[in-house]
Order: sequence, then C-alpha cells, then structure tokens
Amino acid sequence: MKRSKRISFLILILFLSIIIILLTQIGFYTIQPIGAIPEGSTWLVRRVSGEPFFNSADAACLKATGNVSLLSRGLALAQAPKDRIIMRLPYWEFAYLRSTGGIRFEK
Repeated sequence: MKRSKRISFLILILFLSIIIILLTQIGFYTIQPIGAIPEGSTWLVRRVSGEPFFNSADAACLKATGNVSLLSRGLALAQAPKDRIIMRLPYWEFAYLRSTGGIRFEK
C-alpha cells in the first residue's frame, strides 16, 4: 500500500511538471482570416522570453503602435515566429480574441 502511494505521488509530480513546462514554454500564435490567408491559422509555437501564451499579429500591432492597420499587420506577419512552429492548427478565434484583449479588427 505504501509503495502504491509513492508511485501515485511521483506520477502526480511528473504530470504537474509537464503541465508547468508546457504552460511556460509553448503558446499559440493566431493569424486572423485576411485576404492573403482567407481561412486564418493558429500555430502552436515555442515561446521566447516575455512572449504571451496567446499572441497574434494584431496583438503585436497593438503593443507596438496602439492600433492595427494593414501596414502594421503586414510588418507583424513578416516577424511571425515561423521558425518556432511546433504544429499548424485551424484558425481558433478564442486564441485570437485572448491575444487582442477581446477586440476584433477588420479583416
């Protein structure tokens, strides 16, 4: 019985460690559906220091300039974390809205 509790405790510690690592090292980068990418896209990416869990080109525009324009969105997309993609997913609006603080911008 004692050994079973020890194994359960170790499994719990391992599971919590994996969750913490995922939450601190991995995030979502969302590209809203726009003319060039009509279906949009969400990427599971390795995060760099200071990068939020939910991020997007529009969120980068908001952070840099306080608004989103076609030009700023294009510049932000050019700096998207393409080299850190783990998995490509369909557009996930929840992740997009989390990245922009719940604000939707024109497509």
